[in-house]
Amino acid sequence: MWYRSYLHLSKFKLRTGLDVGLGFIRRSFSSEPGKRFAVLWGNGDYGRLGLGSLDSQWGPVLCSSAFQNQSLKAIACGGAHTLFLTENGRVYATGLNDFGQLGISENKHYSMEPLEVFGLPKEIDQISVGYNHSCAITVDGELYMWGKNTSGQLGLGKSAAKLVPLPTKLECLDGLKIKMAALGSEHSVALADGGEALSWGMGGSGRLGHGHELSFLGFFKTKSEYTPRLIKDLEGIKVNYVAAGLLHSACIDENGSVYMFGERGVDKLNLGEMNKSTKPSLISELPYSEEVACGGYHTCVLTRSGELYTWGSNENGCLGIGSSDVIHLPEKVQGPFLKSSVTQVSCGWKHTAAISEGKFFTWGWGGSHGTFSEVGHSSGGQLGHGSDVDYINPTMVCLGEKVNAVQVSCGFNHTGALIEYT
Repeated sequence: MWYRSYLHLSKFKLRTGLDVGLGFIRRSFSSEPGKRFAVLWGNGDYGRLGLGSLDSQWGPVLCSSAFQNQSLKAIACGGAHTLFLTENGRVYATGLNDFGQLGISENKHYSMEPLEVFGLPKEIDQISVGYNHSCAITVDGELYMWGKNTSGQLGLGKSAAKLVPLPTKLECLDGLKIKMAALGSEHSVALADGGEALSWGMGGSGRLGHGHELSFLGFFKTKSEYTPRLIKDLEGIKVNYVAAGLLHSACIDENGSVYMFGERGVDKLNLGEMNKSTKPSLISELPYSEEVACGGYHTCVLTRSGELYTWGSNENGCLGIGSSDVIHLPEKVQGPFLKSSVTQVSCGWKHTAAISEGKFFTWGWGGSHGTFSEVGHSSGGQLGHGSDVDYINPTMVCLGEKVNAVQVSCGFNHTGALIEYT
């Protein structure tokens, strides 16, 4: 979901998981109706797919053996790592661990299989990941964070370590019950149960929504916030949903109104002067909205009636509107969604995924252009269509019969999803 140029550990063998993976899904599901499983596809660097290898996958492959026959509740894909949440509140992680983003007790640079996150003292209700930091929310609303902290994105204070390898509670939030958290590239946004929105971490581009100051030379200061700070311009507004992307953030209030702040979030919509992008600004062109997702340089909003709107940079067709033209105002995604409503959406760096009528749809960057590889081979496939080519229209991911899509999450260049047998 967020840009990072790195070298591969080795020359990866690319293979599609469509035939073997989906056959395995059908066999595994037949005796366990209602149980939720994880499937993953895309770039396999550092084991972020959790499949026991570094291979990339061009189609969905079941991640089956790591969770001790537990049903899964959620999946979250980040820069090069993935978190899994089981129904009984346990958290597992796989992939790159160079900043401790896996939260495991072992001193490993990466893991090819999901390992249980170490030291979470209570049952976990929600998980979220950024490019290289992670968080978990307990059933009673406590927030734990771990991973990279160079810009204060963990909210642990200015004196905290720049790398925090194990989950650490944000004591400064005692007295607040955290309802939701969203992690971006180097910043974090959270929602308290009273509707208060807070943000912290890297402040550049206005992504925190706190405004900005000018230096004596007229340049913007990129101030970081090292502990959660209330977004003042949203005081008196009850927020129901928050999202964070590369350089921008968004939220939805109780009346279904969408507010955005940060680069490519507001100023790209021609809503006024540049300084307005550093504070929340209302996007008035949208119907009543219930869910928002922020990608690298694009944004998606899901309305109450199940319509999907997108706008922003449209590299590789990530907006799903049938072209690669930049769109400055929200535009309704049509294609397969003209006759069926969308129930969930997720944005990666330059690809997008949605669920409609129990099916997965993906579009945008397939991996053939813009993948960084030491040996020059593509290791994409994050769309799950059996190749690494781009798609400019929403296209269904083939999962076979009697498989229901439950949840989907886009990382930088991999995708994870939860499915169940029906």
